[in-house]
Amino acid sequence: MELPTSSRLNSRKRRKDGSGPNGATELDGIPPKMSRRSFGLKEPAPFSDEVEIDYSKPYIRVTYEEAMRGTPLDRPVRVYADGIFDLFHSGHARALMQAKNLFPNTYLIVGVCSDELTHNFKGFTVMNENERYDAVQHCRYVDEVVRNAPWTLTPEFLAEHRIDFVAHDDIPYSSAGSDDVYKHIKEAGMFAPTQRTEGISTSDIITRIVRDYDVYARRNLQRGYTAKELNVSFINEKKYHLQERVDKVKKRVKDVEEKSKEFVQKVEEKSIDLIQKWEEKSREFIGNFLEMFGPEGALKHMLKEGKGRMLQAISPKQSPSSSPTHDRSPSPSFRWPFSTKTPPSSPANRSRNESAVTYDISEDEED
Repeated sequence: MELPTSSRLNSRKRRKDGSGPNGATELDGIPPKMSRRSFGLKEPAPFSDEVEIDYSKPYIRVTYEEAMRGTPLDRPVRVYADGIFDLFHSGHARALMQAKNLFPNTYLIVGVCSDELTHNFKGFTVMNENERYDAVQHCRYVDEVVRNAPWTLTPEFLAEHRIDFVAHDDIPYSSAGSDDVYKHIKEAGMFAPTQRTEGISTSDIITRIVRDYDVYARRNLQRGYTAKELNVSFINEKKYHLQERVDKVKKRVKDVEEKSKEFVQKVEEKSIDLIQKWEEKSREFIGNFLEMFGPEGALKHMLKEGKGRMLQAISPKQSPSSSPTHDRSPSPSFRWPFSTKTPPSSPANRSRNESAVTYDISEDEED
């Protein structure tokens, strides 16, 4: 039996080239923002052998229609999902989220296979079984964890845990000599398909680590792990240390180049600013110089004023033309010193000299 498409609305697919928030794409249908509150439990999910089951009540499976309509609170739909859950990642969490939201009232039981089963049927794991149990326990959608889960589900196991539906992706899971280990679950009408998250898986993560092995080996050597712990040979250890030193030198050279570029840029900015300020100051200086020493500058006017004042100070006072005339007293006559006689005169002027004309200086002339 395959559930209709409406049962998959809660699934969110993430593509490898997804660029939305948390790796989501446009197909994810990101829900609107809601008020912040605590959704998860405060304690990890318990193990199945720690949970008491009331066996006095008969085990009667609910149908798909009854599960979709909603069951009473004391009778949730018991959904089982199993897996290896190595390097627990968001793909695992999304699958469990879908299983939890298959029905309105769901109790999710998650089975985790042991190391022995996993190594025999699938391969070596990065995390041991206790680490994988603990990772699933702390997923918010899980209500109960089954340790050492079986590789193939038997009717006895389904009855023991009173399972109504088994949730897994639709892709046939071939293992243990079977083309699909969930074939009998599908035929019994107990299969509830979920959607696989593309672009993320345990194999993808391991592939990244193997591809970038040298980078991670150098990283852990730098953090204090020994070559023996990392299973690195002596030669490779020295090679990684040498590469680390070379990278440090390259980084220093790069930092120096960036700092020198920043310094040159700052010098250029300051020089441009200095030139602009110098141009502004030079214009102001030239304007002030022209105002002072130009053809019509202040210095020329000052010189003209000074010249006029000097000329005015040097030149004698002139009598006003409109001043009234008055009689002057006769000035005392001027005579040659050390002589009581009149000055000699030429024959031509004797006639005038004889008339006893003397050289008089008026008071105005003396002034």
